[in-house]
Amino acid sequence: MLKFNNLNIKVAKTFKQRLMGLMFKKNINYGLLFKNCRSIHTFFMKEQIDIIATDINDNIIKTYKSVKPNKILIAPKNTKNIYELPKNTI
Repeated sequence: MLKFNNLNIKVAKTFKQRLMGLMFKKNINYGLLFKNCRSIHTFFMKEQIDIIATDINDNIIKTYKSVKPNKILIAPKNTKNIYELPKNTI
């Protein structure tokens, strides 16, 4: 498990973890890392989330604040990882 600003970050490794992400969760108090990923959706999300797209060296490329449910997000081409975080984390 990783840490970001005292926030635990879990790595979504399995197919089910990557498929579900933070869907159906309320009061989110941790983040999820999707490695080798550059697009996500927020369908079935119960609350807004913050999203960070990073490159292969984990440098931040783009941030998305307070992404509402039922959105599709495609990060820039050089994105390697996506972090899903609780709203107001970034």
